[in-house]
Amino acid sequence: MNKTILLLGSGELGKELVIEAKRLGLKVIAIDKYENAPAMQVADHCFVIDMSNKEILSKTIKDFNPDFVVPEIEALSIESLKELEKEGIKIVPNARTVEITMNRDKIRDLASNELKIKTAKFNYVFDSEDLEKKSHEIGFPLLLKPLMSSSGKGQSLVESKDNLIEAWDQALENSRGKIVGVILEEFIEFDYEFTLLTVRKENGENIFCDPIGHEQYKGDYQCSWQPMELNQFLLDEAKKITTQILNNLNGSGIYGVEFFVKENEIIFSELSPRPHDTGMVTLVSQNLNEFELHLRAFLNLPIPQISILKPSASRVLLANDKFHHPSFDGLNEALEIENTKVLIFGKPTSKKGRRMGVVLSSNDDINVARSNADNAASMIKIVPNLKH
Repeated sequence: MNKTILLLGSGELGKELVIEAKRLGLKVIAIDKYENAPAMQVADHCFVIDMSNKEILSKTIKDFNPDFVVPEIEALSIESLKELEKEGIKIVPNARTVEITMNRDKIRDLASNELKIKTAKFNYVFDSEDLEKKSHEIGFPLLLKPLMSSSGKGQSLVESKDNLIEAWDQALENSRGKIVGVILEEFIEFDYEFTLLTVRKENGENIFCDPIGHEQYKGDYQCSWQPMELNQFLLDEAKKITTQILNNLNGSGIYGVEFFVKENEIIFSELSPRPHDTGMVTLVSQNLNEFELHLRAFLNLPIPQISILKPSASRVLLANDKFHHPSFDGLNEALEIENTKVLIFGKPTSKKGRRMGVVLSSNDDINVARSNADNAASMIKIVPNLKH
């Protein structure tokens, strides 16, 4: 296929997308803010730029004139993408969707205020002097999050007013973009949460993958499994809500739509217009993984029935310390577990809490798959590389 993709953000999800794109014969240019990011290691060309700078981003995209611009991160100049889209450059899924989903306030305004979808109670705060008043309107405990971030960075569970300023400072320190502000969100003691990966085709049809169960810590994904057993009523409600939102956003590609479940009620949480971290499990669980599906959707290629090959689970590998070009001990032991794979992302530097890899495991019994993924991950230690 004689097409060129320009990837904005070159993390582990981007890396898998590049691998699938190369299998289709596509040319890929990978861009990030640092050298040797994971997707850069498999792309045709790679460049380091400040993607939040409108002039630099616009010039880079115009110079390459790609067939598709595919954002993988939130820290972008949305003004650049909107102007380029008007000039005829294809933004995946579209510039409006990227803007709405990169800002927590915009996606919540769309879901809660415009579409009347059930969400957690929330308030926006743009001045620290308003923190206490608006927090009491939500009630403690509450979650305090940056308006723009990824993978739970900067998120805090605030138990009382005494912790508000510390959480405010942490949120702003980890915020992406130039907005000085946070979102206060009701802390829901949900029973469980899940992701509904949904493929939006060019013709407006939505195709749903089997639900993916997942667990998070401080807003960051720790493990996932597919399929997840879900009451049919709740699944139908999730599909209905997802359809409402995607009919409004209306851009082709894959979407990771997250929900909370409390008793017999479903609550919309988040939406990402790209492959989802919890969806890495589809690399072994489905006949078409989420990266293939994203490409097929925006390239307008056929998507036959999506099916489960075998129940599967994932468990992330997190660093405990900062190392340059870290090494991984315990791979031999982990890979002795049947139907288990270890993916090392290839990030050049580790730091405490950074996701450095993932274990994937399959079994006829989903509980065995989850246990095997957990056991394999526990065997792997991220250590200094003595050759560097």
